[in-house]
Amino acid sequence: MTAAAPTTTPGGKLPMHVRLAMLLRCFAIQGVWNYETMLGNGIAFSMEPALRRLPGGRGGDAYRAAMARHSGYFNAHPYLASVAVGALARAELDGVSAAQIERFRVAAPGPLGSVGDRLIWAGWLPFCSAVALLAFGLGLGPTGVVLVFLGTYNTVHVGLRWWGLQAGLTHGLRVAQALGNPVLRQGPAHVARATALVAGVALPVAAQGIIGPGRVVLGSVLAAVAAGATLVTLLHGKIEGWRLATIVLAAFVLYSVVR
Repeated sequence: MTAAAPTTTPGGKLPMHVRLAMLLRCFAIQGVWNYETMLGNGIAFSMEPALRRLPGGRGGDAYRAAMARHSGYFNAHPYLASVAVGALARAELDGVSAAQIERFRVAAPGPLGSVGDRLIWAGWLPFCSAVALLAFGLGLGPTGVVLVFLGTYNTVHVGLRWWGLQAGLTHGLRVAQALGNPVLRQGPAHVARATALVAGVALPVAAQGIIGPGRVVLGSVLAAVAAGATLVTLLHGKIEGWRLATIVLAAFVLYSVVR
């Protein structure tokens, strides 16, 4: 007596253990990144726990066709790619036509990439770097600085992946309305203002932390600040802000270690 083949499960009603399996896989979505398919293989890998519930089960014709379809080219911000994972899984389980799914796969990467880049790389990452720099200036040790950075950064990082997956599963291919969320639309501007505020406090506090009670290295610090300001001016428009912020944070952490 053979077991009955799985039947289609509506995408919005996936069991929690399936959703969690998809979320965990989303953290490895760049594991097989390549120039030919970009995130394509990672998208299919992250969807796979849901696709097992297609008619015929794992290895069935519907499962094989879906895996092949979603292993093709797809490029988006890795954190917001979970939106596509959820939306495409919902579409497959709801029996949406392959043509409609392909149109979504072509249209979605642009918005998911631009929103994610502005919110994370140009906004949240520099903010977290400034917070960690402030923690260093207030006397926190190397381990503490790293923990502050990782804790602050991953609060949004993990939350964004989970929200994206839930939004995709809820709205399916109509997930564009979820991208109109005020956090995604207005978040980058607010985060940029917060970053400027925190950085304005963190830089002098960190400089004071380096100088200490004495003034022996005051000249070196002032020279470093002047050189840094010159470098930022020269690199304006030539290097992404998140890269520069990461370099500065790494330099301060390195200094605190060797000191």
